Amino acid sequence: MRTRLLIGLTLTAASIVMPASAVAAEFVPGEVIVKYKGSSSPAARVDAQQDAGAGRPEPIADRTRELAILDGESVPETVAELNEDPSVAYAVPNYVAHASELVPNDRGFGPPGDWRSVQWNFLADSGVNAPAAWETAAALGAPGGRGATVAVLDTGVAYENYGRHRRAQDLRGTRFVRGYDFVNGDSHANDLNGHGTHVTGTIAQTTNNGRGVTGLAYGATIMPIRVLDKYGGGDAAAIARAIRFAANRGADVINMSLEFDSRVRASYIPDVLGAIRYANRRGVVVVGAAGNQAGSTRCGTTCPVAYPAANGMVIAVGGVTHRQCLAGYSNTGPQLDLVAPGGGRDARPGDNPRDQQSCRPDQGGRFIFQETFTRPNQRRFSLVSGYEGTSMAAPHVSATAALLIGSGRLGRDPSPADVERRIEETARDLGTDGVDDRYGAGLLDAAAALAP
Repeated sequence: MRTRLLIGLTLTAASIVMPASAVAAEFVPGEVIVKYKGSSSPAARVDAQQDAGAGRPEPIADRTRELAILDGESVPETVAELNEDPSVAYAVPNYVAHASELVPNDRGFGPPGDWRSVQWNFLADSGVNAPAAWETAAALGAPGGRGATVAVLDTGVAYENYGRHRRAQDLRGTRFVRGYDFVNGDSHANDLNGHGTHVTGTIAQTTNNGRGVTGLAYGATIMPIRVLDKYGGGDAAAIARAIRFAANRGADVINMSLEFDSRVRASYIPDVLGAIRYANRRGVVVVGAAGNQAGSTRCGTTCPVAYPAANGMVIAVGGVTHRQCLAGYSNTGPQLDLVAPGGGRDARPGDNPRDQQSCRPDQGGRFIFQETFTRPNQRRFSLVSGYEGTSMAAPHVSATAALLIGSGRLGRDPSPADVERRIEETARDLGTDGVDDRYGAGLLDAAAALAP
């Protein structure tokens, strides 16, 4: 296991081949990512590494390597040296992503009762209308999305009894296939944070077991893939590898409830976006959290959709509250595709009648409940309050994609574009009439997506 210090640096622009706005974004110290030109020879690649003082290459994709800096120079200096070499197509820092979740401010127990008293996000009047979607999926012979596989790229999942790790009680009936831990480098993608277990619960937590809550696609199979460490941080190299891993091993849907800093642009993470293109070509639906940086000192009241969700091949999901209002943290903009329940407080109402009538930013909000750790790194589980964010919104869309694929509603092998189109065309309009930058196509409606 490699122990990494994830940092954000402020550097001068002298001799740095990186846009100035990228300098303050987080990246892994002591590492760079390089892609060599197709015409370059193995000897030329070795020379490029040696000249830049880098080595110990680890493959990400064809001709793309993660390199360790061996000569003590800075990341910007090494990137600049590599980019000057004629055998190099590009070199970039290994940028850091974080879980798209606001830090829970209350780790106490959630309210008692059956799922309807807790999971407002699944109800027809406040959420995604799960009960009607379940009826339709069952009638189509795929209860809960049975037959679809969702890869969860996150902090891992409490999915197995292994060593000191324990399987969450409400995941005991959930189907799992083998995944991978890209943090520790082994096949046991166990959770040390709780975020990934919560996200997985929204997708496929067990139902009809007389306890706890349920998952929207409770019959789907989960592929657990760990790309974020126990603090919720991970890097571009691991995420790129993980996307390709999932695409190569039969995932139908990839859920990424994670985000890069809003200052990270497409050109800074070419390998992540290349992996997304690869997954798209293999027919995998990719879903991403739009980001939680709105309202921060960095962005102000609005913030653009963060990568990887901002990529056009990813379904970018923003967060709404139980009043069906934009959540105060949720990033917005033309890259936003639709919204789903993320919990929290309402944002300031937009200039439209729906928001003016319904949204109350001065009043409290509600959280998204799923079983996860009572505290990080522990083996006890409960319905934990405090979870809100676009991390919680994205898995609703991934689960609905699984319901569509498993049920065959769109045919035997629908393309990612077919699935996205259906989900967006059946969304409930919010905000101004039609598609807008605040709510995208509107609020996810799982039942309408599955309807004839």
